[in-house]
Amino acid sequence: MRWTILLALAAIGAGPAPREETPAFSIGAIADAQYADAPDSGQRMYHTSPGKLAAAMGDFNRQKLAFVVHLGDFIDKDWASYDALLPVAAKLRHPVHYVLGNHEFSVDDAYKLQVPAKLGMKKRYYSFERQGWLFLVTDGNDLSSYAWPAGSPEHKRSMAAHTALYADKPLWDGAIGGEQMAWMDAELGRADKRHLKVMIFSHFPVYPENKHNLWNAPAVIALLERHPSAKVWLDGHNHDGNYGERAGIHYVNMKAMLDTPETSYARLDFFKDRVELHGTGRQQDMTLKIRPD
Repeated sequence: MRWTILLALAAIGAGPAPREETPAFSIGAIADAQYADAPDSGQRMYHTSPGKLAAAMGDFNRQKLAFVVHLGDFIDKDWASYDALLPVAAKLRHPVHYVLGNHEFSVDDAYKLQVPAKLGMKKRYYSFERQGWLFLVTDGNDLSSYAWPAGSPEHKRSMAAHTALYADKPLWDGAIGGEQMAWMDAELGRADKRHLKVMIFSHFPVYPENKHNLWNAPAVIALLERHPSAKVWLDGHNHDGNYGERAGIHYVNMKAMLDTPETSYARLDFFKDRVELHGTGRQQDMTLKIRPD
């Protein structure tokens, strides 16, 4: 009897079991599926891309997600590659956002201006909101040697800028142009005033220093650091992945889905004070603490 009373009192004192914290929302993220109908080449395991993408779509479909983002280089080359891989992605039951990478434009010049529409994009860069977060989908190909038809005004302007300002930078990277930089500044300023948190989606890294970074990475970093709303920059392009934190901003370079016999993608859970990245395959887990404004 005495032990029964003690156990009952202990149960009362303990109170209800603590509940696990639930994220405000979650998203899925993939970098560099990068399919081509071509023989495998070194780490580029082209034949595995459709199957790995299909498995990721199936996994995402079993989860509660606000949306999924592909961070660029959906294909490796050739216009026909889109028709092979887009039906796989179409099985996703969540909204999907595509970021334009350099390999999106590894197609004949006649198709280059059609690439955004092929991916269902109304604009090459844009923003949208989810529960206190503003997401910026950016285009790092504004200035580039590959994203515009040869001889076009955009191509001439890009090559002139590379010669004058970025001659030491690889031609397989690109830059964000002045008009888009002004747009980013305005979007971040709006987020500052409204106390929103901002995550920027890019194909190209900007930090830490790396040969894969945007030509004008220092200018982009300076822009972000002027805005307390800027919290996370999420990208691909460097298939090995990378990470750095600077001035309270997390720069997360996800590992490529292409270059592995397993896979690589992630779910990101958004909490008030952090973003938890839960990796699958070779993508590691990360916890990104969010600085107060």
